Amino acid sequence: MAATKTNRKFTLIFIVLLTLGVTYGGYKYIHSLSHETTDDAQVAKKMNPIIPRVSGYITKVLVKDNQFVKKGDTLFVIDNSDYLVKVSEAKAALAVAENNFEVAKADIGTAEATVSVTDANIQSAYGTIESAKIRLRRASNDFERYSNLYKNRSITKQQYEQAEAAKQEAESQLKILQEQQKASSYQKNVASAKTNVSNKQVLVAAANIKRAQAMLDAANLNLGYTVVTASIDGQVSTVDMQPGQLVQAGQSMFYIINNQETWVVANFKETQLDKMRAGQKVKLKIDAFPGVEFEGEIVSFSPATGSKFSLLPPDNASGNFVKTVQRLPVRINFTENNDKEKIQLLRSGMNADVDVILK
Repeated sequence: MAATKTNRKFTLIFIVLLTLGVTYGGYKYIHSLSHETTDDAQVAKKMNPIIPRVSGYITKVLVKDNQFVKKGDTLFVIDNSDYLVKVSEAKAALAVAENNFEVAKADIGTAEATVSVTDANIQSAYGTIESAKIRLRRASNDFERYSNLYKNRSITKQQYEQAEAAKQEAESQLKILQEQQKASSYQKNVASAKTNVSNKQVLVAAANIKRAQAMLDAANLNLGYTVVTASIDGQVSTVDMQPGQLVQAGQSMFYIINNQETWVVANFKETQLDKMRAGQKVKLKIDAFPGVEFEGEIVSFSPATGSKFSLLPPDNASGNFVKTVQRLPVRINFTENNDKEKIQLLRSGMNADVDVILK
């Protein structure tokens, strides 16, 4: 009798458990027809790295761990002594370049004035030479006439010699004037060449001014980079730095987390993606807020699986191949229907459960 009662209880419990199991299994099966779920998901936010653009020793640190900052707030300051010196050097180089430019312009003016003077001398020499040619022609005619008269004994030897001397003097003056004309032409060519050289020197001097100005601008930029400011509104991560520490350009110091934009990255198995599409609604549960359900929407799918972005991506062409199910990151944005205060409390890296509604 007792054994019969025990068997009845066992049978009843078995039936209840079987009913519950079948009910739960049926629910899960029906649910899986229109849903895809994963617990491999994390909250994500933009993490802006703070990277100094110049090297130097830190003189001031103006932020603390987890501090909220606004865009433009000063985070830390680098010693600017070396950069002030470089600015002074650049200013001096610019002053030298500007002076060289003025000297080159003055040389152009001198060369052009020389060309003008020599050109005037050449024009004057042309007129003088023509007059000398006329005098020589007259003296030559007089000499020929006096020569004939002297042969006929119509004039004295003295008159003949005077005519000869006048002719020789006219020839000598013409030759001198022609030599002077050649010298003036040579001086003009030299002055023209100097003008061309001076013009090129002016172009070089102008280019040197631009280069010196660019160096000064670069020096001022580097000087400004010694004050490192926040590029966005957000919350500072752990600030592991102190005054006197040497930092290098390009070295990541800490992060500013942008709390204005929050989303979830869910890593779904490749076998779950067949019916998933952008725009589908998503139910989200964050482990930090049990009992609170968030609403989201699929925005985009990663162009490659997570393993392809790893430091050492797998190469199935080498070694023994073992097929493993890959996971693809899917971005899910929170919709406007969520509690904004709760969204602000979410932190990057928090775990989440994701339920995608396929239909």
